[in-house]
Amino acid sequence: MFDVIPAIDLKDGQCVRLKQGRMQDATVYDSDPVTQARRWAGFGARWLHVVDLDGAFAGEPKNLEAIIAILGAVDMQVEVGGGIRDMQRVRAYLNAGIGRVILGSAAVKNPQLVSEAATEFPGRIVVGIDAADGRVAVQGWAEVTGVDAAELAADMAARGAAAIIYTDIGRDGMQTGTNVAATREVARRCGIPVIASGGVSTLEHVRELLAVQADGVTGVITGRAIYEGTLDLAAALKLAAGEG
Repeated sequence: MFDVIPAIDLKDGQCVRLKQGRMQDATVYDSDPVTQARRWAGFGARWLHVVDLDGAFAGEPKNLEAIIAILGAVDMQVEVGGGIRDMQRVRAYLNAGIGRVILGSAAVKNPQLVSEAATEFPGRIVVGIDAADGRVAVQGWAEVTGVDAAELAADMAARGAAAIIYTDIGRDGMQTGTNVAATREVARRCGIPVIASGGVSTLEHVRELLAVQADGVTGVITGRAIYEGTLDLAAALKLAAGEG
């Protein structure tokens, strides 16, 4: 099954989108993320992707109230990332009913956390790998490391991660299409499901990813495109289900 996953990025309690991860380049789409979440749920998507942008930069959750409100308002699975750096935060989210948590910077700086979390919560730990030119970026993309993205994905798979969310920073929010080749390479190397993120803006971009589904690319996260209307979420969901 290939999932098209609508995204809600939270900044100061509002639903926003960034360009290439720049906090100063944020567009506010809805001051009430619950209303937005209900809208996306109405299209029938299985998952909702929520990122605490403030938390990603601060290193601790900052929009927990909004996230819990979203969780209580929609009948869909919710995955959350941003500022989750220890087991206390992992447990707090998952015990609150979040479907799965996304570990990003913590996976690079403290890989043992992934092992511990995946052992305690099998199938519910996803690792977010954000890369610039194939190198992993951390701290809300403020710092690019020397770590190879595909190698990190393989290591995270070995530690029990259920899936990888792979974002090409250069494509994020730019609506120029995902980096299909890099995403496929990560999927081939790690052997667990990989969800593409960053740049999808048309049905054709979704088709390009569907073409590498056999390599382990099992979904795509979309944000700006569905907010601005360049991608019809209903049509994308139908295409992913084999009806388009």
